[in-house]
Amino acid sequence: MIYFSELKGKKVYTKDQVGVGTLEDLIFLASETPKITKLIIRDLKENKIIVPIEYLNKINRNITLEKDFNLSELSENELYLVKNILDKQIIDLKGNKIVRVNDIAIQDKDGFYIAGVDISPFGILRWLRLEKITAKLLSFFPFAFSAEFLSWADIHPLELTRGQVKLKKEEKRLEKLFPEDLADYLEKTNVTNANKILKILDEKFAADVIGNLNINYQTSLFKQFNLDRCAKIITLIDPDEAVDVLLAMSQKKREQIIELLPDLKKKEIKALIRLSRTPIGELLTTEYLAVQPKDTVSHVMSKIKNETTEFSYFSAIYVLNEKNQLIGVFGPHDLLLQEQSGLVYKFMTQNIIVIHLTTPVEIAVKKMLKYKLSALPVIDMEKQILGIVTIDDVTEYLLEKIK
Repeated sequence: MIYFSELKGKKVYTKDQVGVGTLEDLIFLASETPKITKLIIRDLKENKIIVPIEYLNKINRNITLEKDFNLSELSENELYLVKNILDKQIIDLKGNKIVRVNDIAIQDKDGFYIAGVDISPFGILRWLRLEKITAKLLSFFPFAFSAEFLSWADIHPLELTRGQVKLKKEEKRLEKLFPEDLADYLEKTNVTNANKILKILDEKFAADVIGNLNINYQTSLFKQFNLDRCAKIITLIDPDEAVDVLLAMSQKKREQIIELLPDLKKKEIKALIRLSRTPIGELLTTEYLAVQPKDTVSHVMSKIKNETTEFSYFSAIYVLNEKNQLIGVFGPHDLLLQEQSGLVYKFMTQNIIVIHLTTPVEIAVKKMLKYKLSALPVIDMEKQILGIVTIDDVTEYLLEKIK
């Protein structure tokens, strides 16, 4: 058994000691038996070349290839070790949890295959060449420390290339995860893959997961659902969340879905939608700070000093992409914990709780209380931020309404 951390960066030579470059990645077949099929080498001219595993002669201090090796390309059903597995989150089907891959174990007998992954801190230490010295130090403690290894049969990488997700019967174990954890993970993959995963789940559990997704992701998912499925999910999720999803749709589709709902649910949803005439727009303030994902901490600190001196309220910094769409958020405390050279996209929160101009004030308050937020961004149908609404403003509005 060898680990990928022991191979990456090794010098590559031919049998007659002609330098080829350094090993950068491996390509494997995405199947039940994930065979290593090709080596990716960065050659002496800094170009990436792909060499079939058949030309591998031996691995020791360096990697040796046959003299007359040929080049190849990525084929169908092949994936990259680094790009598709290493440092990615995966589903531990046996342990019913989401974990991160720190290293990859490779079986080197009768060919090369992915045996499994190391999800323990030892996987990180191995990359830093500190595993052995750490193991010696830990031997003085009366505890057992070891690598935590998952075999290939017990894991499921949800994100595969070309939008493909391999589904097996044992993936029903996904339902043993917390809905919040699975929702958080699905938001990091594309909507097509997420939809495929949700289809194999029990309807009630799938609804719980969808209810924990942010409104932008929920809206994108519902665009892929047919009317019957939309109605089933709307029936199962929290009514407040359901109304926000429906209000993000076109009026025609919204009315079609509502007509498919059971009578009691239809009455409840219609009553909440009538509340959507409440004036979120009147409570909205444009006193908010927006930055770019590649801004540095130092730059953001400078913007805070220069642009927020007149703000009456300041609790969050919003991150906009090149289309001015809201893609992230973080607080001043998160900012202070980072290095001055740190980039915003590396620590921002992508799971954003938002509202729309049509969101009822009562629902806005419920969201603030549910997620312990003191302000909510208001976005339009293009996901562009219009402003924010604060807890003070909505509370004052409701108190005036009671009088």
